[in-house]
Amino acid sequence: MRTVLLASAASVLMTAPAYAEDDGAAGAGQSQQAASTDDQGGDDSAANDIVVTGTARSNGLRRLDAGFSITTVTAEDLQRITPLSTADVLKTVPGTYIESSGGVAGLRVGVRGFPMNGGGQFSTVQLDGTTLFPPNTLGFIESFSLFRVDDTVERTEVLRGGPSPIFSNGQPGITLNFIQKKGKDVPEGSARVTVGAEGLYRFDGFLGGKIGEGWYATVGGFYRVSDGLRDTQFRADDGGQISATLTHRFADGEVTVWARRVKDSNVFFSGAPLLSSASGKLSVYPFFDQRKDALAGEDTRLLTFQVTPGATPGTINRDFSDGRTIKLTQFGGSFDFTPGDWRISNKIGYLTGTADTRAIFTSAVPTTLSAYIAGRVTAINATPGIVATAGLATSGTARFTSTGAAITDGSQPVIVAGFWSIDKHVETFTNDLRISRTFGQHNFTIGSYFATHSISDLWYQGNNALLAFEPNARRIDVALDNGAQITQNGFTGYATNNFSDSFDGTNIAGFIADEWEVSDALRVDAGVRVEHYKTSGSVGLASNVNLDNNLLTVYNNAVSVLTGQTRAYEYSKTQFSYTAGANYYITPRLTTFVRINSGFRFPTFDEIYGGFRTVQKVKQYELGFKTAQRFLDASLTLFRNDFEGQTYSQQVVNPTTGAITTVIAVAGSRTWGAELEGALRPTRNLAINFNATAFRARFRDIDAGVANGVQNGYRVPRQPSFQARIGPSYMIPFDGGDLTLFGAYTHVGARFSDIQNLQKLPAYDTIDLGAALKVDPFELQVTVNNLTNTLALTEGNARIIGTTGGSVIARSNFGRSFQATAVYRF
Repeated sequence: MRTVLLASAASVLMTAPAYAEDDGAAGAGQSQQAASTDDQGGDDSAANDIVVTGTARSNGLRRLDAGFSITTVTAEDLQRITPLSTADVLKTVPGTYIESSGGVAGLRVGVRGFPMNGGGQFSTVQLDGTTLFPPNTLGFIESFSLFRVDDTVERTEVLRGGPSPIFSNGQPGITLNFIQKKGKDVPEGSARVTVGAEGLYRFDGFLGGKIGEGWYATVGGFYRVSDGLRDTQFRADDGGQISATLTHRFADGEVTVWARRVKDSNVFFSGAPLLSSASGKLSVYPFFDQRKDALAGEDTRLLTFQVTPGATPGTINRDFSDGRTIKLTQFGGSFDFTPGDWRISNKIGYLTGTADTRAIFTSAVPTTLSAYIAGRVTAINATPGIVATAGLATSGTARFTSTGAAITDGSQPVIVAGFWSIDKHVETFTNDLRISRTFGQHNFTIGSYFATHSISDLWYQGNNALLAFEPNARRIDVALDNGAQITQNGFTGYATNNFSDSFDGTNIAGFIADEWEVSDALRVDAGVRVEHYKTSGSVGLASNVNLDNNLLTVYNNAVSVLTGQTRAYEYSKTQFSYTAGANYYITPRLTTFVRINSGFRFPTFDEIYGGFRTVQKVKQYELGFKTAQRFLDASLTLFRNDFEGQTYSQQVVNPTTGAITTVIAVAGSRTWGAELEGALRPTRNLAINFNATAFRARFRDIDAGVANGVQNGYRVPRQPSFQARIGPSYMIPFDGGDLTLFGAYTHVGARFSDIQNLQKLPAYDTIDLGAALKVDPFELQVTVNNLTNTLALTEGNARIIGTTGGSVIARSNFGRSFQATAVYRF
């Protein structure tokens, strides 16, 4: 299927120009691209679409002139997608795979088959060209979770590969550039109300216009509450943001400053148990459907952890309805000045605030209460100190923590889950300066990039509790007949990792680039970047402590506690990257490009203190075709990636013995692939948007590892080798407005969740439908996502893999959901 699809696409791209080419066209130069739509028979918005991401020019390039792969997602596209998370914007972008089933925050985005550990290591999020979070991903934080999309966004540009190793923060994956609306001469505004079946209520507002001669301003934002797509018994999403821009335009340029304040709390969902048949087919438990159910609930919302030693141990309180919470303040600005033949552009950004996590993490599969107690009896009787103090245990009793009611049914399903508390303070600053000038047919650019980040963390991982395995789980307390208290308030143990750190990082880079218009039809560009990176900081040391020196209070016999001592780490490295490409007009409406680039990713402080200091290097080769016709806009990119230096640390459970080992590996990979995207307009008012990705990504050149770890030839995990999305829409015009019916069919191929290729996640298909009614100045839209209520697994157990039968841990997509939005524009 994928071969036929891509071959057909190539055929259409090559033959399409005959349909629309102007018989009088003398050439295929840039000047012809500005010709009228009527003369060329094409769609003017497509042919003359300007992109600013990935180019040295502050005024951007026409899409057909750009020798790289880039997608524009308009404000209307965003409305149709109804994105739950920032990463959902990528639904319409090929070459990416999104795992957003955790909720609004806590996301993972795979890129072109790159192997990776973190949520968005090869994804840069920008606001008006300013990098939001220079490291992209650290422990319990990635750029997507630091940004919220609302009606202040005019469009989003998504650059894949291409010149990305040269510009911005220089990583070679994808760059999402969210471009804000700016004030115009004619005032404009909107008010939007959105409601959802899951108790969603949201308001978006925007207002912009001219406030004085040469001065323009905007203000906008949103506020939203929701009970969540999975039932948590409490408000799952609560928060909003406000942002503003101020722009001054003058004869030779423009200056814009902006500010944004966001406070948003969103419940985070990790994997939960499912049933696996002998054939590997997964299904939900009869009483726990991940599409709509959650372990989280009122009984596990307000919790107290023991954290410090003492006859009465010290405690902290945590509210787990906070989920992933960001409280951020952002400032930024841009300066574009064109004195004579020179162009000077500078973009600056600053971010400060907190990004905390309160989440339930699962690893062990459910068991019965009687089996759990029997296991604890065995473990306690194998502990000499407890036996010497209290004698042997023979049985135990259980009760619900909240009510004290005894549990007499030994077949009660139970599960042990961790309640993790992560506090994180972040501060970043970035500055991107570019100076350009045209010399004849050359547009030469020299630039610099400077970024700093300061992070401090306080983690309490572990805090394992015994829960009744059920929707909105209840905590269970267990005591043995020899006096051993296995749990307290349901907790079988407190922090297994009490962690703190404080560190800084600095990136200083310089780059040069040249765009050469060899002829009207041929444009060549090249660039080189040198970057120096330094990070340093300290990590707090911890040891396991019996908090109250009482062996019979088993729940606090081995709690990780900071000792007050620290260990310092530092790292410094300089690397070069480059790109070179050419873009050629085959006809006025068909271009082809070739490109090679070489980029890298420095290890973060999180990786350095963990013992990984490898610089990841990626070399990419691209061949692409683009066309913009009245009946077809399309882009086809063929690519190859050579990757080296991916580091892995993976826990593996032996399915027979249950023993857990840690696999460490340093691996390379090679990927061959193709990306296709576009829109087909066979008749008036009918459009069919499409995108597809197909690749073969395999590990190779394993530098370190063990026999049961990653091996040469294994598939790169957590990304499907084939996926496709088709989104038709049909507009029915009438006097005073129009009605648009739209939908999307998505296919995601099978993939493995682990580096050993043991946990296979099945392929799945979903359908979304919607309708939008426009009667100026009002708009009304109704959508249903996952119409068929498909159960689809987005990831397996990311922490412990190797279990293959019975109960398994995995995370599913969300079930069927409904949403309606009404907009008033003025």
